[in-house]
Formats: sequence, structure tokens, C-alpha cells
Amino acid sequence: MTTTRSPADRRPHSLGVLTSGGDAAGMNAAVRAVVRTALHVGVQPYLIHEGYLGMVEGGEAIVEAQSYHVGGILHRGGTVIGTARCPEFRSRDGRRRAAWNLVTRDIDALVVIGGDGSLTGANLLSSEWPELLAELVEAGELEQELVDAHPQLQLVGIVGSIDNDMFGTDMTVGTDTALHRITEAIDALHSTASSHQRSFVIEVMGRNCGYLALMAGLATGAQWVFIPERPPQTASWEEALRRTVQDGRKVKRRQNIVIVAEGARDRYGVSITSERVRDILAEGLGEDTRITILGHVQRGGSPSAFDRNLGTRCGYQAVQELVAGNAAEEAQLIGIRENRIVTSPLMQAVEKTQAVAGLLKEKRYDEAMELRGSGFVEAYETMRTLVRARPREASADQPVKRIAILHAGGLAPGMNTAVRAAVRTIMDRGHTVFGIRGGFPGLRDGHVEELGWMSVSGWVSHGGAALGTKRYTPTPEDLPTIAERVAGHQLDGILMFGSFDGYNAAHVLDQARSEHPDLDIPIVCLPVTISNDVPGTGLTIGADTALNAIVEDVDKIKQSAVASTRVFVVEVMGKESGYLALSSGLATGAEFVYTPEEGITLERLKHDVEALNERFREGQRLGVIIRGEGADPVYTTPFLWALFEKEGGGLFDVRQSILGHVQQGGNPSPFDRIQATRLAVRCVDHLLGQLEEAHPESAMCGLVGGKVTFTPLARFRELLDPGGARRPAEEVWFDRIRPIADVMSGIPVAQL
Repeated sequence: MTTTRSPADRRPHSLGVLTSGGDAAGMNAAVRAVVRTALHVGVQPYLIHEGYLGMVEGGEAIVEAQSYHVGGILHRGGTVIGTARCPEFRSRDGRRRAAWNLVTRDIDALVVIGGDGSLTGANLLSSEWPELLAELVEAGELEQELVDAHPQLQLVGIVGSIDNDMFGTDMTVGTDTALHRITEAIDALHSTASSHQRSFVIEVMGRNCGYLALMAGLATGAQWVFIPERPPQTASWEEALRRTVQDGRKVKRRQNIVIVAEGARDRYGVSITSERVRDILAEGLGEDTRITILGHVQRGGSPSAFDRNLGTRCGYQAVQELVAGNAAEEAQLIGIRENRIVTSPLMQAVEKTQAVAGLLKEKRYDEAMELRGSGFVEAYETMRTLVRARPREASADQPVKRIAILHAGGLAPGMNTAVRAAVRTIMDRGHTVFGIRGGFPGLRDGHVEELGWMSVSGWVSHGGAALGTKRYTPTPEDLPTIAERVAGHQLDGILMFGSFDGYNAAHVLDQARSEHPDLDIPIVCLPVTISNDVPGTGLTIGADTALNAIVEDVDKIKQSAVASTRVFVVEVMGKESGYLALSSGLATGAEFVYTPEEGITLERLKHDVEALNERFREGQRLGVIIRGEGADPVYTTPFLWALFEKEGGGLFDVRQSILGHVQQGGNPSPFDRIQATRLAVRCVDHLLGQLEEAHPESAMCGLVGGKVTFTPLARFRELLDPGGARRPAEEVWFDRIRPIADVMSGIPVAQL
């Protein structure tokens, strides 16, 4: 029987979770996290099927959830608990029935995963809750004692939407996966368009938000992008579009890609449709132009690693907010900012989101752009530069600087993307750019060549490193030769895009300035490495692509193992950083994750073997163990394989899988393409700014707290782990996901 609690005790009796509105990849991860976190903290979760329709209808649509109910759904697209339209919920009678269905199951807290409309509906139910229950008591449908025990309905919202149009979060669950679908499609169309010298008009989703179109344009090297927030500025935009296509043909560009957001319009508010754009190119230029409307494929498919982890982290935090009573006074929204999961008042976020739509309707486009944020505006301005067929003409009296670009260290996806953005930005600023082939040894040996605007065409989507890369630290004997090469080519600055070894090499040159004056030029380092192990940044280019490669392979491994009773020990890269291990463990639902930061002990292995054995005795058929390559020099992957095989006692057999260099290969993910472009442009601007200083400094570019920052390269060594490990000294942000991974696995954490 339900007991009445004091108002100070705001812990929910039970909570319900539902998905509503359009489906978005990553919703299942959020549902899974809500259920398992609630069970972990001792609150009974309920799955509400078919969204508000299930809430109104009740019955078997609202069911108690146990951990096994959400097993095996992490990798699935859409929402396994369904979503449906519910006109009945718009009426007070429908909401009263929903309230009865909830309170009679002891549910007095909700986690709603959906868009602004779904969250607004949930907030209305929460605000009406006391009145609805009072009406049910008056009608004799509820006892007053039950109502007294549930005086309020706490509400926490998670934005599940591919549009990325919600305030209170940098990214909404589903957006990254939608970008994957879009970039994969456009990458495929590039080959056909190039083969036939065609133009393609691609229509993408997004309602009144141009995020998907704009970011897809950056990620695929599109020649033109139409978005709702920034209509063409001139009445003769059709002619400007034709001229852009013609200019591209003159410089031997074999394809043209134009991306149209579904809500795009001109400055008079008239819709710019894919058909309209096609006709402009076909009739005005005689271009062989085809339309591709991507449609609902943008919503579907297995969620990306980012969306799995975002959904999981948001679901975990939603329950924490409810248990702490933080949503008792005001409904809360869970989002992500600067790699941190944050909360904000739900309706404030909804109101700001809807305000942008109002501004667009009123044709107040500048204000709408401003509300989208500085990052959106920055991406748009970068896009305008990169789509040109040639750079702008430089001022005749502007001094021309000579900038060199090279890679150094291990290969990582995104290297070519960064070079393309840097080359075109440097040239558009009126300067000369050189590519150094083969890293710092290439500089030593004189492998330096001038790069042109079209020489980097198509590089935005290419994996690998067209300029080549080497792991190399300049020796004292090499320094005079390198200094001579710098002077001989009259280089004013160097952009180094690379990994830990590249940072180390750049630091050696920077420290040699006093001894070799010709080396007294600024070097700006951009972190491009899958290991996420360099100082001055919270995230490196290439890590997201590697993470997705791991997740895709582990998904296949899990499918191969489901027919038998098996445990896989999977080794991932990362050197002495546990980012890939911990993030892939969360995204794949691994039982255990071993990282270099924590190491491996015999006591922990004993605990983990016993815990896993107990799981398989209870009927589990599949297990995944993720081990970072630098976790321990003794407890290697073959050792773990042998240990779990022997101590499993026949409950399961064990296989090992060392994923190896597939993690460094493949085309970069949309996230890595966008960040590589963004940071490369910032690196160019910073370098050119330093060249205006009397004593220019070298620097390390990075993302710190979600902002682009520059740390003096001279501090490289002082920022490293004092114990000698190849990783930063400061606590890393991804340590915060360790307790979440433990809760999701459902296995008690070893107390050592």
C-alpha cells in the first residue's frame, strides 16, 4: 500500500519513460539508461508504449520494466517502445485518463524523450496534475489517500530529435546519426556526379532549422547550401547560383552538390524547393541536374557512437535529477554543453526554441541567426569561404605570408579535411600555402611544394593523409638542416596537424629557436589523433571516427556470438589514454572496461570473473570486455582471454579480437569533418594573428570546455602526466562516464 510521505521527500515512488514525436536514433539508449539507472537507485521504472497514446489507453501499454527488458536495444534505431500521434491527449479528458493510469501504478515522475511539442505536452500534464487528481477523486475514481501520496508529477525531458533545434543543449539525441546518413549518401553521390559531370540537388530534413543542411555542407564539400535562417541576400540569387556552378566548371570541377533544407526560403519568405533549384540549373545552364530527397532514411539506422553515448548519459542524469527532487519545483531539460551533461528549465528552453520559428515567420533572419548561436554563425561564414571556386583577390598592398602545412605522428581520419580547410582559408586571406610531404623528415629533406585551391578538392571526405605522416623527433644533428630549409623556403609559419609525436617534434623545434634563429617562427598544432591523448584539448580530431569503427565492429562481434554462449575480449587502440576504451564500452554495452588510467589488478580480475560467472549462471548468453591497449603490460588481451576461459568453468567460451589499425582507417565521420574544418580555420587565424606580433608564439589548438582555445606550445611538457605516461596531467572529462558504464552493465563495481 502506498504511504504518504513528507513534502521534503521528493523521491518518486515509480517513474515512467516514454518516447514521443518523430523517432530519432539514440532514443533506445536513453530508454535503456533510464530503466537501468532507476533500478540501480531503487525506483521502479515503467515503459509507456506508443507515447501519449499508451499513457491515455493504459492497460498493457504501461508495463513494469526490468533490466532484461532493455537488453539488446542499444544498437537499434528508432524506438522499441514506439511513438504514435494521440489527439485524445490534447483534451483535458484524455489527460485525466492519463493521470489515472499513472497514479494507479504509483507513477509520479516522467522522463519524456521527444521534441519541443512532446515536451510541452508533458509539461501541461505536470502543471494540471493536482487538478486532474482532484477531479478523479470527486468523480469517485480515486481515493484521497492515493492522491495525497502523489501530490505532484515530476518531469524531466530529453530532446530526441534529428533537427538539433532545441535550446538548452548543443546536440539533440539523433542529430549525429542523421548527419551520418546524409554524409554517407552525399559521399556516394559524389562518385556518380563526378563520373557524369552532373549537378545534384539534395533535400534534407530539419523543419525550421538549417543545422543538418549547413553541417552536411561543411562535411561533404557542397557547393551551395540553402538554410531557413539565412536566405540568399540578393534578389538575383538565382544568377549567383548559376555563376558559382559556371566558375566551378571553369576550374575543372566535375560535380556540383547543392543542399536544400526542407524549410529554406528566400528573403521574401517564398520557399526554395529542390525542384526550384533544379530548374534554375537545368534551364539556365543546361546542367544535367538530378534531385535526391533523402527523406526518412535520415532518421533510421543504427545510432552512431555519439548518439548512443549521449542518449545513455542523458537518461542516467534524468533519473538522478528525479531522485534528487530537482524537478519538483520546475520541469527540467537534460542536454549536453561542452562535453558536460547539464540541466536547464524545460519551458524556458521550449520558449526560446519556438521564438526562432517566430522570428523566421516574421522574416527577422539576423535575429534568428543570432539565437542559433555563435557556432552556427561561424560555420555559415566558413561555408561561404570554402564553397568558392577560387579565392578572393587579395589587396595589392597586403604583405603575403608563406605558410607551410604538415602532418606528424600517427595517422588519423580528418587529416585531409583539416588541410583542405586550412589551404583554402590561407589562400582566401591572400597568402601562399605549402604542403610538406612526409612530416618533419619531409621538411628536413626538402619535400616542400606549393598547394593550390583545387589541389585539395575532394579532400574533405577522404581518409588517410595525402601529405603523408611520420613519427619522428628532430635530432640535434637535424636541427641545422631543418632551419636551413625553413629559411630557404622563406616560411613565416607552420601548421602541424598530428598526434602526440607531432606535438613533441613541434615542441623540439620551438625550444630550439634561440640556438637556430631561422626556427623563430610560430608553429600552431592541431590535435589529430584517435587516442585523444594530447594536452590543451578535451577532444581530438579522429577519435570520433575511430570510436564509430570500434562500435560497428563490436556490433558485428555481438551478432556472431549471440547464437552461442560466448564472451569476447576486445582490444582497442588509444596508447596510454582510455578514451576509446571507456567510450566504446559505454556505446557497446560492455560488461567490463579496462583503461590505462585505472590499470588492472588481480583483485579486480577476481571480482570480475566471479561476477560474470554469476551472470551466465542466471542465463546470460553474451559478454563483451573492452581492454585499452595500454591498460597493463602484464595483463594483456591474450592473458584476459585465457583467464576468463579457464575460470568460466564451461559456462561460456571466450574469444579475443584485437581490432588493430582499422580504427585509424576509413573516411572521417561527420563530427570529425566538421571539427577539423572549424579548428583548422581557427588555427589559420591564430597563426596569422601571431605573425602581426613582435614576438610570435607557438601554440596548441584545442577544444576546452566546448570553446576553441590556444595554449602556448612551450607548456607542452609541463602539461603531461608527471608519471611519464603519454597523456595530459589534468583529470580528463571522460572519467565522468565510468560510473555510468558500471550502472549500465548492472554488475556491482569492485570495491578495491
